[in-house]
Amino acid sequence: MSAQTATVLPARRVQGRLRVPGDKSIAHRYAILAALADGPSTLANYAPGADCRSTLACLRRLGVDVNEGPAGAIIVLGRGFGRLCSPVDALDAGNSGTTMRLLAGVVAGYPFSATLTGDGSLSRRPMRRVIAPLEAMGARIESSDGRAPLTIHGAALHGIAHRPDTPSAQVKSAVLLAGLRADGCTSVTEPATTRDHTERALAAFGGRVTVEGRTVAVAGGQRLHGQALSIPGDLSSAAFWLVAAAALPGSRVEVEDVGLNPTRAALLDVLRRFGARVEVTITGVQAGEPRGIVAVEGDRTGVLEIAPEEVPGLIDELPAIAALAAHGGEVTVRGATELRIKESDRIATLVAGFRALGIEADERPDGFAIGGASTRAPHPAGVADARGDHRMAMAFAIAALAGDGPSTIDGADAVGISYPGFFEMLDRLTPPSR
Repeated sequence: MSAQTATVLPARRVQGRLRVPGDKSIAHRYAILAALADGPSTLANYAPGADCRSTLACLRRLGVDVNEGPAGAIIVLGRGFGRLCSPVDALDAGNSGTTMRLLAGVVAGYPFSATLTGDGSLSRRPMRRVIAPLEAMGARIESSDGRAPLTIHGAALHGIAHRPDTPSAQVKSAVLLAGLRADGCTSVTEPATTRDHTERALAAFGGRVTVEGRTVAVAGGQRLHGQALSIPGDLSSAAFWLVAAAALPGSRVEVEDVGLNPTRAALLDVLRRFGARVEVTITGVQAGEPRGIVAVEGDRTGVLEIAPEEVPGLIDELPAIAALAAHGGEVTVRGATELRIKESDRIATLVAGFRALGIEADERPDGFAIGGASTRAPHPAGVADARGDHRMAMAFAIAALAGDGPSTIDGADAVGISYPGFFEMLDRLTPPSR
């Protein structure tokens, strides 16, 4: 693999036992809450990718002391309630939408101005859904037509009851984080359930959070307390190996110490629907986050239809799920317009990349249809462009295992955003006889 490309050889099966990097979603939240807490926090198995490193860099610019600990841990010396520093320079979120949105909620309640910037991809992503509730709480935000850079002029905030039209765990989290500095109660009522890592993390750091159905609420003025926590493996990263095992009959992959939060585990039922054998063993719970071992064996390929109501619980796993179709199945996704405003237009990028690999793919306004009868035989090798999107690069790599020769992934270095070492692990899981 060069800095920009990776070559993927065909494989008849994948096999092995592994661990995946720490969960990105949890790592962002633990680091931010640790920064706001009284006293030090030690976060073991902190996610090593560029996105979570962007969060740490931004926290340092807000005056937070963050140090590297042993074996991939980080140590955060919390500033305590209301003691972040006015940043001298812009807070650069890099490629991380989570960093930008969550920190927007944090700084909105401080009596200083802060500018949040990002790379070219992040600067094209819409931010109005986070701008609107923060302005309703009392902050003033300047943007470039609803996109980054965002200059947030913090203020004394007041609580609101926010009811977004579109479910988003990032927007929900931003509003709740702002609510910690607001007068009164702040609540978010979502149209569909999204991942609840923020709610669980707040409780783990000693915060008071109320959950009633799809409504989450926090009271302002709360003090948090430093913690020693371990971050489970990222199920969204594990998804690519689990999909590879499900797609190739005769395969077996076991992922150890992976997060099994119920709001993230819909992928496992999807794999069962496709025809795979899925075993789940919960080995423990820390800070409200269950973790354990997931084993997947490929048995048969099937037909999958992902309905709109399933999309919020699968939004990060949809690129991996699409790769199931490269190996003889069919995958149709509807109601996933949100994919068009991720790190890339994931619908257009996915379809273009699969077609480049010789896989039948149809782009639709709110989703895609991948695979079919013509996919059941090995398809021609090709060159797929990830367009700077880490999940596209990994999805194309799993799809390329079904080729009749070596395939090339352009922009493969994007995996460093969430999963450094992905291609090395791919080599380890695919037997030499491929």
